Amino acid sequence: MKLYADRAPVAFRQFLTDALVVVWVYAWIRLGMSLFDLIQKLAVPGQKLEGAGNGLASNLNSAGDKIDKVPGVGDSIATPFRNAANAATSLANAGKDQQEIVNDLAWILSVVVVVVPVLLVVGVWLPLRVRWARRAASAARLRTVTAGRDLLALRALATQPLKRLIKVDPEVAARWRRGDPETVEALAQLELRSLGLR
Repeated sequence: MKLYADRAPVAFRQFLTDALVVVWVYAWIRLGMSLFDLIQKLAVPGQKLEGAGNGLASNLNSAGDKIDKVPGVGDSIATPFRNAANAATSLANAGKDQQEIVNDLAWILSVVVVVVPVLLVVGVWLPLRVRWARRAASAARLRTVTAGRDLLALRALATQPLKRLIKVDPEVAARWRRGDPETVEALAQLELRSLGLR
């Protein structure tokens, strides 16, 4: 029971860290999506301008076509309508261009808002997590063989805080040098628990 109790804080810290990283990434992705939607609202005037320009161009072209059909009127009266329709088409194109610029801006800013903080955290967390996984995998392999238990005990002597070593035995180094099996086992367990293993 004591071994599990000692192991629980390490496992809990690992779980909590992983959960915080997931929440951090999720929060920035949601913020990026919200920012994208907010910036896309700036495209509404461009949509209205495009719609109005296309509608006006269509009406002016239609009026020019109808004037062309009137006998004896000629092309000179229909030309201003067609010119006005071309100007309205230019307005519609300007509205379309504005929407494209807003869309590009929304994508760029959203990606930057997501990528920078996510890379900062994942860039720190992931190497540490990979390093722990490698150490834990090596320790798990070593714990199954006698020589591996000795190596884990030696690592515990070299890396564990002194107060933990003294809790094992005040004469822990001397007992380890003599090859005392209980001390070797206690030190190996101490090293395994520090990695969240048992």
